[in-house]
Amino acid sequence: MASTASVNGVTLDNLDKVWPRWDPADSNHLYALVDMGSNGIRFSISDLSPPQTRLLKCLYQERAAISLFDALSESSSGGPLLFPKETITLVSETLARFHAIAVNDYGVPPDHVTVFATEAMRKADNAAAMLQAIEAEVPGLAVKILDGQVETLFGSLGARSAFSRPKGLFLDLGGGSVQMTYLDTTGQDADYHIHAAQAGKSLPFGAARLIKILEHKDADFKTKEVSKLEEGMKLAFARLCETYPTLATESKDTQGVDIYLCGGGFRGYGSMLMHNDPISPYPIPAIGSYKVSGEFFAKTSHMLEVNTNFKKKIFGMSKRRRAQFPAIVTVVEALISAVPHIRSVTFCAGGNREGALMIRLPQEIRESDPLDCLQPDVSLQGIVDILSSALPADYSNPKTVFGLGLGRLFASKIWSNTGDDDLANASAALHSAITEHPDCPGLSHAARAVMALTLCARWGGSVTPADEQLLNNLRALADTVNPDAVFWAGYIGAVAAALAKLAPTVQDAHQLGDKVQFRSTVEQFDDSKGFRVRLNLQVIETALRGIDTGDLKSHFELVSTQREQDSGKKVVVDITALS
Repeated sequence: MASTASVNGVTLDNLDKVWPRWDPADSNHLYALVDMGSNGIRFSISDLSPPQTRLLKCLYQERAAISLFDALSESSSGGPLLFPKETITLVSETLARFHAIAVNDYGVPPDHVTVFATEAMRKADNAAAMLQAIEAEVPGLAVKILDGQVETLFGSLGARSAFSRPKGLFLDLGGGSVQMTYLDTTGQDADYHIHAAQAGKSLPFGAARLIKILEHKDADFKTKEVSKLEEGMKLAFARLCETYPTLATESKDTQGVDIYLCGGGFRGYGSMLMHNDPISPYPIPAIGSYKVSGEFFAKTSHMLEVNTNFKKKIFGMSKRRRAQFPAIVTVVEALISAVPHIRSVTFCAGGNREGALMIRLPQEIRESDPLDCLQPDVSLQGIVDILSSALPADYSNPKTVFGLGLGRLFASKIWSNTGDDDLANASAALHSAITEHPDCPGLSHAARAVMALTLCARWGGSVTPADEQLLNNLRALADTVNPDAVFWAGYIGAVAAALAKLAPTVQDAHQLGDKVQFRSTVEQFDDSKGFRVRLNLQVIETALRGIDTGDLKSHFELVSTQREQDSGKKVVVDITALS
């Protein structure tokens, strides 16, 4: 590596000293990051203002299609790995532009601008020349070169940033390298992320490098290099199993290991899976939190065939990513070969950028549930309590907006747009639930689908013909979570509609207090093909004045008739006066 590594290198040992920390007392909470990856240079500006610090809100992002790895490969010809002069000039000018956008246009403090580099800069013999050119363009702007363990740390922390308490194998596939480690955020180890980075492994087989290997004319060289990747994956996994007995147990269990994948290469594979998903077209337009079974993940031959034969645009995949797809599949197959049983695979929107921000935060914020930041209005909890009381106490944890931690977010939307047509609101609810906060941590695809269906039901559940397919595909997605999820979404939506009838504004709902009570039981039919929910709605007489009780009951008529497969699930509503 370049001689500048001793000055600019970031390791686990010096991370606390050289990586700036977030200070809640700062007057400015804007942070700019430049990730000089091997496949491209990514620039972003994020707002870490409290109390929504944990959401890592991105205000601006841009990607410069500069492949540092390709520049090295094309210049080497078997000699030193050197960046060409034109690449050095282009990179330094690009970083100067990014710096100007951050500092001059967005007002990011200069000491909140951080530039870091990975595999290509670690490999380059003239990395010092690159650093000097950047310094000349932007005096005082230092580039931090991440050690492989730190890159593993940032990638895994960035991937885990989208979840509350994940546990599983984490991998990051970039242009120059691939990292593997294991994170268990459910235990008592406060430094789990540091220990995971120490136990993890970085292998020099990123998509940009590996595609060069696969296209090499020397068949023996190609075979040897792919064998190195496969053996490296197996050794990395074996080491993690030795360090984490839980992982070893999971890998031997027939249920298998949960895997989280980040990085452009893996996201490309996820986009190909989404394109071929049995639910088609797939209803959530974001790769982040897309989850598949281990069985579907392993259909590599079919994905390769589609990449070759499908000539139209595939959502989420650039021309460059499709050209590198054989290399991506080679990494995926090496992973499948290394891990005996894979239960599920989740694709993560987060990566080095999010990890570089997460590591700045104090533990209490870093380990908090991002959904708490997304729905901070605790005053809505009383409404959530009223709504959730309509669920049968003896029914086993159905997948609802409450079970998914979205209760306050749902409650905040019940009284939105009450002046608009119900049909328009129902259709709008489907779209807003799947497109709002597209990369927001904490919102899984299952959660988005259940939220969309519940909000749609709050407005009667009928949609325009143009939205019928979206509605059906969201229901199919909810089915993969729980076979009763669609029914309970319709039921809770109907409860919310009844509550909104009794309380036309959210202020009225806050004042309901003990004026309305929901009580319900569930009766399983003997043939086990369905069940009946008996809902008793008790309302103080003054709150019922001028309201047709039949109108209140009508909100529940569609719950059992949403789909043929839900016809065996019934709702019976009784409305009585609350004394």
